[in-house]
Amino acid sequence: MTKPEIKFLEGPQSRWLEFKFAVKVLFAFIKGFRKLHFVGPCVTVFGSARFKEGHPHYEMARALSGKIAQLGFTIMTGGGPGIMEAANRGAREVGGRSVGCNIELPHEQKPNPYMDTWVSIKYFFVRKTLLSKYSYAFVVMPGGFGTLDEFFEAITLIETKMVSDFPVVIMDTAFHENIVAHVELMKSQGTIAPEDSKLFIFTNDIQEAVDYIQNNTIKRYNLRPEEEKIKPFKWLFEK
Repeated sequence: MTKPEIKFLEGPQSRWLEFKFAVKVLFAFIKGFRKLHFVGPCVTVFGSARFKEGHPHYEMARALSGKIAQLGFTIMTGGGPGIMEAANRGAREVGGRSVGCNIELPHEQKPNPYMDTWVSIKYFFVRKTLLSKYSYAFVVMPGGFGTLDEFFEAITLIETKMVSDFPVVIMDTAFHENIVAHVELMKSQGTIAPEDSKLFIFTNDIQEAVDYIQNNTIKRYNLRPEEEKIKPFKWLFEK
């Protein structure tokens, strides 16, 4: 977390400090809204920042994102290296649109070179909101705590009807086999409804993932990604 977040989460602060923090968060949201308003319908790809080019997970994200981009979607990521870079790169290589929402960290996270546009955000919770706001589907690649956090937040929003019932694809069943087992455990214990496991799919097949996204976005909502882009207003200095 950034230092302002650490301070904020240490409990009650002075009213003035908390007001200033709230204003900073407001402007962070506005910054993100202005930057990402015109990117068109997105599919967001989550995954680890630590996989390098040539790794099977990197190459899978690259290939899958290219095929999704060919459907007309903009590929959105967290803007950093690893899986995020692979996804943005895959979109760029097929002539698709590639954007990111980068988190400002002292290490590990710098914008990758395969994005058409991106916004850098100081606060994780603002970034997660932006990654969800512009997406019609989510792809979860192998990753760490952050990736699982993003996956479970997306599923929670869908389950509680806070967002539309958009498709979620989890790639690599071997990597996620313990997650699969835990989902089955939660079903058996009654902590989730039996139908909740239908909110997402686990697969190793790129074409199955692409078909699932296409059938549950473009066909289901009669969506035309290339026609859904919003035009900027010049009088608002929008580009």
